[in-house]
Amino acid sequence: MAPDLLYQLALTLVPNIGPVQARILTDYFGDAASVFKAKKSVLTKLEGIGEIRASCIKAFTDFQQAEEEIIFAQKYNITPLFLAHEKYPKRLLNCYDPPTVLYYKGQADLNASRIVSIIGTRNKTEYGRLVTEQLVKDLSVLNVLVVSGLALGIDTIAHKAALKNNLPTVGVLAHGLDKLYPAENTSLARDIIKQGGGLLTEFRRKTKPDKHNFPVRNRIVAGISDAIIVIETDIKGGSMITAELGNSYNKDVFAYPGKTTDTKSTGCNQLIKSNKAMLLTDAQQLAEIMGWSIPAKKITRQQQELFIGLGPGEKVIIDMLREKETVHIDELNIRSSLSSSAVAAAILNLELQGIIQSRPGKMYKLL
Repeated sequence: MAPDLLYQLALTLVPNIGPVQARILTDYFGDAASVFKAKKSVLTKLEGIGEIRASCIKAFTDFQQAEEEIIFAQKYNITPLFLAHEKYPKRLLNCYDPPTVLYYKGQADLNASRIVSIIGTRNKTEYGRLVTEQLVKDLSVLNVLVVSGLALGIDTIAHKAALKNNLPTVGVLAHGLDKLYPAENTSLARDIIKQGGGLLTEFRRKTKPDKHNFPVRNRIVAGISDAIIVIETDIKGGSMITAELGNSYNKDVFAYPGKTTDTKSTGCNQLIKSNKAMLLTDAQQLAEIMGWSIPAKKITRQQQELFIGLGPGEKVIIDMLREKETVHIDELNIRSSLSSSAVAAAILNLELQGIIQSRPGKMYKLL
């Protein structure tokens, strides 16, 4: 544990000092201990602090509660991540209100090169399940970290799909790490830890999963990722809050469209309609927009000739790519006589198998 940890945790306990004020203070003084040792006259003059907050800092004496948090963290192998900690999620530092301290149990890298937050309704449909599972499966080749809120519905499906496809996944909680909500996901949480993922929360122990904690939790889900993907949500769903937060943090927000008559997709459709989310249909589209190249798998020419298990559409694409070194997506759509969605599906499958490779300018070539 860091020598400054006691003061770091204590800073989160001071009345009227939230994440924004804590960052102002630590940026100015350099460490948490110096905040408590500073003169009131100096604290008062800081922009955003003032007389009332300075008085709260100088009056604070409940360091025992911070000590109890440290004891709890040590007992259960939990790592408190202060703003300056080397393992603190750096993407959150680009947000205006990063949590002062995060409590983390797990091994997944919170600063992984590619992080995707997948969110959606608790009352998912079969469409939502299929879309989520396929998306995570197709993202597995990109080695992304999958983040979600460990809630029932889409969150749960995203976490389980990540585990199934050997991707690390992190659940962000709206309560302390001394409990697990919802209880139905207790075994899932254990599996996440066991398979190298993690559980992350801003809340100290004994904090209940109260309703007002979930929007607070959602800002972590939004801020920690490169891309936020909304699978299914109604117009008033919690995922809408996360999407709004993502936009305020200048994140790339995506949404899967749904039928206009499906209430579980009204939120997604509205996000797309209002240009607050990009319409998403598959992992390949996400990879292209994010600039994430799909790694090519080594494959021999003999294996190319076999093309075992390929569908008719995929064979059509291969035949066209044999004719010239690179072919543009528009030419594949026009000459293949396939629908654009069938071409996209065939290309994605061939890329995932390492048979073809995407090139700049939406060009494709055989490997």
